Amino acid sequence: MTESSSSATRLPEIRVPGMLTLAGLVAGLILGAALRGTAVLDPLLAIAGPLGAFWLKALKMTILPLVIGLMFTGIVETAAAANAGAMAKRTLGLIVGTLAASTVVGGVMMPLLIRLFPAPAIAMPANAAETAGTALPGLGDFLASLVPSNVVSAAAEDAMLPVIIFVALFALATTRLAEAPRRHLALLFEGLAGAMIVVIGWVLVAAPLGVFALGLSLAASSGLSAIGALAHYIVLVASLGAVFLLCGYPLAVLGGRKRLGAYARAVLPAQVVAISTQSSLASLPAMLASCRELGVRAATAEFVLPLAVTLFRATSPAMNMGVVIYAATLSGHHLTPLAIAAGGVVAFVTTFGTVSLPGTISFIASTGPIAAAMGVPLWPLGILVAVEMLPDIMRTVGNVTMDVAVTSAVDAGVDGAALDSAEP
Repeated sequence: MTESSSSATRLPEIRVPGMLTLAGLVAGLILGAALRGTAVLDPLLAIAGPLGAFWLKALKMTILPLVIGLMFTGIVETAAAANAGAMAKRTLGLIVGTLAASTVVGGVMMPLLIRLFPAPAIAMPANAAETAGTALPGLGDFLASLVPSNVVSAAAEDAMLPVIIFVALFALATTRLAEAPRRHLALLFEGLAGAMIVVIGWVLVAAPLGVFALGLSLAASSGLSAIGALAHYIVLVASLGAVFLLCGYPLAVLGGRKRLGAYARAVLPAQVVAISTQSSLASLPAMLASCRELGVRAATAEFVLPLAVTLFRATSPAMNMGVVIYAATLSGHHLTPLAIAAGGVVAFVTTFGTVSLPGTISFIASTGPIAAAMGVPLWPLGILVAVEMLPDIMRTVGNVTMDVAVTSAVDAGVDGAALDSAEP
């Protein structure tokens, strides 16, 4: 997810210069392409190369602590929601099942799309010899990598998957504690996440300059084909979100027992709001109105939709996997099936932690750990973040469509007694 959401966790409000970042990328690409083969380019690259590398390192240092804080609070809140009654359990069952399917779609469909519609060939920038994570050469090594012998050493070595599994187990164990220590731990990790969001907000203030430097280096080596690659990326990643946008309709018909035409008409106003705001939270009133038009009981909609807005981003695992797989393609990094599987585990688990974040921050928090788990270099993400606002439209519309469909399905499958038990 990169579109705005909601959570019980109160996190700092950070403004990210999205349009300036996009403008910086466009300026860097145009300038790099225009100066190819001229004597002016080399002195510029001597400055842009280290500047882009410095910004990437500053970005990378925030990823692990941010993900740890967000994922811990997200898992604790999910576990708390699961104890709210029959309706909550049915809702979470649909959410978890859909997110698992989304992970599989991203891991299978994106490599297939790239094979059917190859990305424009680009030359890797001279300063992009970065590697991230570790290779996963075999099944035995993959299984051994799941459990760290020393979680601190694993974190120091950028072994993201074992760290995330450790944090997930730690968060689940915390839910078995008494209320006082559980609350103290939750506040600790909420504070960690909040502080890291402030830090990454500071780093992203320099995003227009950092992305300009990366775009300049990329265009200097690849010319205008870099622009074609970005357009190709937007179309392919958005197509993954479109899969779940379309899946909302049969879910409402088969699971929610709604007529296709009625559902399409009812959800359309919420989709329009989603396009204009790129925020599920801002679309919540329109989604409630859509549910009323569909005849969904008010008790169901008022319980399920806020929970869905908080925890459910149907497009996120698929699109985040798609982003990283495309980044691997841009960097010439070969992905093994086990590397994709490792990324899928991380994409699924971290989906529950990327809440209440501005789009750019959520993009880094979501895709950075997947890239580390799959061994994909970070530099393509530093460029792709500048155009994230475009596929983010599809993310939001797909999520809103699925939220209304899931609410309809829950309402059709839960009786009145369960509705009473779900109310606070």
